[in-house]
Amino acid sequence: MNKYVKIGAACAAVGAAVTLGILASGTKDTEEVVPVSVTEAETQTIITTEADPMPENWEYFLEYSPSVAGMTDRAKQLLRRNPDMIGWLKIDKTQVDYPVLLDPGALEDGLPFYQEGCEYGNSYYIKRDLDRSFKESGTLFMDYRDEFGSSEADQSENIVIYGHNMLNGSMFGDLRKYRNDNSFFEKSPFIELSSNYKDYDYVIFAFFRTDGGPNAEFKYWNMQELDTEDEYNYYVDTCYKLSQYNTGVDVKYGDKLLTLQTCGDRYDTERFLIVARRLRDGEVAGDMSTIARTEEYIKAHQPEPTEESSEAQQ
Repeated sequence: MNKYVKIGAACAAVGAAVTLGILASGTKDTEEVVPVSVTEAETQTIITTEADPMPENWEYFLEYSPSVAGMTDRAKQLLRRNPDMIGWLKIDKTQVDYPVLLDPGALEDGLPFYQEGCEYGNSYYIKRDLDRSFKESGTLFMDYRDEFGSSEADQSENIVIYGHNMLNGSMFGDLRKYRNDNSFFEKSPFIELSSNYKDYDYVIFAFFRTDGGPNAEFKYWNMQELDTEDEYNYYVDTCYKLSQYNTGVDVKYGDKLLTLQTCGDRYDTERFLIVARRLRDGEVAGDMSTIARTEEYIKAHQPEPTEESSEAQQ
């Protein structure tokens, strides 16, 4: 559950239409949430309003004061700007190198830090920057239901991060490089996601277009807590099936997952997803030869036997 003092998921209702598309949220128990729509836009930054300064006693707006022991220096600094700071995302050969904020969920008007409320989760940072000023391109933000703290055992099985598909490549605009060219995966298959406590590396195993509308069959946006093996395997197998490219990356129950979502370009509710898993012990970011592959991929990519090898086998 979100750690901040706010209305949150327990009283959120389903269904809301806004300028960016359909946004909605439900209770954490039912998890009936429609994914955010982050559309293609022509500009990166348009600031028209300034946010109120951070209260000096901002720590008291939290249900608890997080220990700074073990936090990264970057996290300590950014948490003083915004207590919703939850991580940092970076993908080589793209413009993705940004802080990630935890969406605060549904909010009442007049809260000391946020001032302006929002009725639905996963909507506050769509057009706000790190300092809560208006910004057309918004900020990368994590689903309000996700857990990504210091305890890896308590982290969500699947972290979901949303971002605008900006035409100039900022935010998640550069994810089009994967959408438009399968070979870009070979150039940049790894993702770095840091929590406030530790750096993690992930390898992409699927990327694809899918429907993000309320009637979509694959409701990926409600699949953060994949507590059972069946739930986990359904999510992973569906991503494999939908993937526009066979990466061959092996995924097994217990691997921590990361899902990046932005808009597609063919219809209003189309979404483009990149799904990755955390590296296992012995795997090295930047070296695909260390990454475990599926048995099917290994068999399909075995070298053809030569006459010399055939004779040696005989």
